[in-house]
Amino acid sequence: MLPFPILTFCLMMMWMLLNGFTLGHLILGSLVGFAAGWALASLRPEKPRLKKWYLLPKLAAIVVVDIFRSNFSVARLIVMGKKRPNSSGFILLPVQTENPFALAVLAVILTSTPGSAWLEYDSRNKTVLLHVLDLIDRDEWVAMIKNRYEVLLLEIFE
Repeated sequence: MLPFPILTFCLMMMWMLLNGFTLGHLILGSLVGFAAGWALASLRPEKPRLKKWYLLPKLAAIVVVDIFRSNFSVARLIVMGKKRPNSSGFILLPVQTENPFALAVLAVILTSTPGSAWLEYDSRNKTVLLHVLDLIDRDEWVAMIKNRYEVLLLEIFE
């Protein structure tokens, strides 16, 4: 049985549309579709286990509010221009979780918030390298991320 029959069919049809409708391209397009479907099936991750799923709306609300606040802060920095000294920098953030789903959600949160970017995760040291546009106090940033996001993610996923 095919793991992704619709994907297989769509890839085969795309192959045919791009290369022409011949028997050779039908066979080759089918092989490409089957191979891609099986390859994708082997990459399928396990399903996330949410221990306290009811905390997801709270996390989403916090993230939406933080994104709006950050948008205004970044806009203010851009409008002020050279009036303020450049204070961007890097933070090495220690994290408690090793759960890949919690780390992925944290990466999305930090990267989607204007003014911050997730750059690297070091699994040996359990640290995340972040770039922050308006970095004034490193300890304040670390405490904010750990208290606002990581605590909730630990409750949700672990």
